[in-house]
Amino acid sequence: MTRTIITHGPPPTRTPIPIPRAAAWHGTIMPGTDSSSIAVQHVSNVEYVRWLDEVGQAHLERLGWSSEDLLSAGAMWFVARHEIDYRKETYAGETLHVATWVRTVRRVKSWRDTMVWRMDSDECELVCTASTLWVHVDLETRRPTTPPQDMITAIQPHGDVEPPPWRDRI
Repeated sequence: MTRTIITHGPPPTRTPIPIPRAAAWHGTIMPGTDSSSIAVQHVSNVEYVRWLDEVGQAHLERLGWSSEDLLSAGAMWFVARHEIDYRKETYAGETLHVATWVRTVRRVKSWRDTMVWRMDSDECELVCTASTLWVHVDLETRRPTTPPQDMITAIQPHGDVEPPPWRDRI
């Protein structure tokens, strides 16, 4: 059984949807056989949720706030809501591309957008889009708390970041 590998990397040359490049974290995902559904031989939908969590943490760490830093500060970001669109199946062993970025930071909440796609020589194929609402929580009281100003400054998008096109729903 192989494990899923997620790594940081440079922005790809092509993306299926424009990304706010200055604010985004880019990487690759190589799903392992441990991510496959038992009933159907494709990556389990539950695995996508894990990817969203991991790339969000990796982006935050890249901006200067590791899990250890958050624990030392006595607070952590918790998921309040995931909006995930599974667009195409993915399979163990293929290479997928991922980009994630913070769209907004307001008081104790932050919206993060993520997209996952596969790329071959001819096209980019979007396989998953997601928007996640994160809430900054005091670990002692378990109540929402405003992040420290230096964290807000680090994660705040540079300029206006428009909602991604998958958020335009009727």
